[in-house]
Amino acid sequence: ISGQAFAYEAGDIIFRAGITMVEPEENSSSLELGAPVSLNDSGDDIGVSTDTQLGITLEYMLNSEFGVELLAATPFKHSITAANGVVGGISKKVGDIKHLPPTLSLMYHMPTVGNFDPYVGMGINYTVFFSEDLDSDLTSSALGDGSLELEDSLGLALQVGFDYQLNEKWLVNASVRWIDIDTEATIKFDSGLKAEVDVDIDPWIYSVMIGYKF
Repeated sequence: ISGQAFAYEAGDIIFRAGITMVEPEENSSSLELGAPVSLNDSGDDIGVSTDTQLGITLEYMLNSEFGVELLAATPFKHSITAANGVVGGISKKVGDIKHLPPTLSLMYHMPTVGNFDPYVGMGINYTVFFSEDLDSDLTSSALGDGSLELEDSLGLALQVGFDYQLNEKWLVNASVRWIDIDTEATIKFDSGLKAEVDVDIDPWIYSVMIGYKF
C-alpha cells in the first residue's frame, strides 16, 4: 500500500492514548510568612516533582494538513518542596497537589511521502488544580493546622511530534509539548500566618502513544 493511502483527509478523527510524563521547569518568587519567618531563602528553591499518567488526545482533521486537537489525561500528582527547608528546617516538603491540563490546539501536519507524518501545534491550556494537601510535618508543628491552595492557570501551549502509520487505521505517536502554567500558591495556618508565592511551573510534557484513525 503506498504512503499516500495513509494520508489524513478532512473529517478524519485520530484517537491516541499512551504514557505522558509532565516534567516541571519551575521558578518562583520567595515564600514568606511575614518577617522574620521565611519558608525558604531563595525563590529558585521551590520544586515541583515529575509525574507520569495516561494521556489521551482526540484530533479532528479540517483538511489534509490542519486539525484541531484536544489533550486530556488522568490527574497528575506533584509534590511541592522547599530545598532549604520550611520554617527553620521543619520540613522540605510543602505539600501535594493534583492537576488536570486540558489543552486545545491547532495542528499543522507537514506534507510528506510515506508513513512518517511530522506535525507542529499551538493552542491554549487551562490547568485545574485540586486536592491540595499541606504536608503533615507542617500541620503537626507549632504552626498548627492549615491549608494549601493553587489558582487555576490559563496559558500558551506549543508542541512538536509525529505519527508513524502502521497501516490504514493504526499508528504510533511521539510528541513533546511545552505549556505555560503560572499559578499563585497560598498557604494559610490557623494561627493566622499566611504565605503567598507566584510559581511558574512551565512543564515539558513527553508522550508516547498508540493511535487509531476513524
